[in-house]
Amino acid sequence: MSIAAARKPAEFEAELQRYLFERSEEGRAVRVGEKEVSEQAAIVARYTGLFTRDQLDALRGEEDRATGDQRELLYRLRKTCEAGIIAAELAEREDALENALLSARVEWQGEQLPLRSAQAKLAVLTDYAEREQLGELQALRSAEFNDERLDLLRTGEELEADVTGEPDPVARIEDEKQISLRELERALADASGRATEAWERLRATWFERLLGPDRDEQPTSAHVAWMRRLSPLESTYTKERSVEVCMDTLRRLGFDLESDPNIRLDLEDRPQKSPRACVIASDPPKVVHLITRAQGGLHDYQAFLHEAGHALHYAGVDPALPYTFRKISRDHALTEIYSYIVEAISRVPEWHDHYFGAPENAEAPTFLEALLFRRYTAKLQFELGFWSDFPNGPAGDDYARRLTEATDIRYRADAYLSDMDAGFYSADYLRAWIRSAQLRTYLEREIGDDWWCNPKTGDHLRALWREGTKPSSEEIAARLGFEPLDTGPLIAELGG
Repeated sequence: MSIAAARKPAEFEAELQRYLFERSEEGRAVRVGEKEVSEQAAIVARYTGLFTRDQLDALRGEEDRATGDQRELLYRLRKTCEAGIIAAELAEREDALENALLSARVEWQGEQLPLRSAQAKLAVLTDYAEREQLGELQALRSAEFNDERLDLLRTGEELEADVTGEPDPVARIEDEKQISLRELERALADASGRATEAWERLRATWFERLLGPDRDEQPTSAHVAWMRRLSPLESTYTKERSVEVCMDTLRRLGFDLESDPNIRLDLEDRPQKSPRACVIASDPPKVVHLITRAQGGLHDYQAFLHEAGHALHYAGVDPALPYTFRKISRDHALTEIYSYIVEAISRVPEWHDHYFGAPENAEAPTFLEALLFRRYTAKLQFELGFWSDFPNGPAGDDYARRLTEATDIRYRADAYLSDMDAGFYSADYLRAWIRSAQLRTYLEREIGDDWWCNPKTGDHLRALWREGTKPSSEEIAARLGFEPLDTGPLIAELGG
């Protein structure tokens, strides 16, 4: 294709919309267990003319001449074109790895469990020793794919350096996110340190309550899913009530999820369905999938509320916005603010009292929040080291050391690749942790302690959601009256 034949930005955006819709729907079908074979490579092949070096050059030229919002829109289209060029090179190999993982089985007590089913089963096994055994088998089976994972990372990094012209993966991500990852890490490490005393108190209480007196002094990561489910509280937070309670919680804020024509709920349990809840915004605001796999326990409620925040955000964008500002963002830190603030309702004692008559249980999700915050801070520290000297930098041993020291849970060195999300997603989660705590402080100040059940909160969120993916997380901080790295509200939430 010549530069003259390259699509104009509006034409590229329209074709991109169709491409991303097809890929999103294919990914959804595999993730929810409707398909057992991923065919992303076939979709990529159908759109080979969309992602070319000539098209990239044409978009870059338009971007250089543009100003204001149009320049930002063109930047995002250019970055998406870069990603498409890379995806075209990797799609077949990524499909092969995904399909191998889908077909992988773990032999457990006379059964051949799909790998994802084994992961899901760890959340519901009541016996400590059995969780240890299944966790070991699942981890070893997953680690058999590490050579393929690492080879894909190497190839992908070589392609990204070539296509973007930026050989430093950390600098490349910092440009996309418009932040300093190292400044973020320093602020988070400081916050983690200041909240350590509260964490140690929570850990002592909830390790005992969730894992029992016969646990190892430092339990393995095989028990994390069980703890996140808060399984000993299952009789209070039953699987059967999770949808009803979460729907009613959202209605009190003014949202009727079941009647929202833009949100498609998938709440069914299937053997190959990923145990990790998610939202797939195939074409916001019109086609937004909310996917959960309930297993019982408070985590069902938290996961539902978390994903509802994502779904309502994407389903609530102004349909008049350009597609790029409805779907494409520089990163995921913005939408994670909204998932976190809705999930934060599960840490309000009055919510536990209203629905379950158990206000004392509000400390349990605070424990989980502290655990996950410390885990993700350690992940960011590991990933900074890993990518700063890739492929020769720290690897599995550094991953295991950092996460184990941060959480007092023994993480496996061979899990470092399966636990690595693309594009420093850990940084986006952590920025959202800071921002959602700031937003909660703002809502408490503007609305009151009943922010979690007041329709005025819904009004505030709707106004933010209409902007789609256009603003950055840091712009939201300024509107709320906070500096981007002000971790004071977060430390207060974590009990520090």
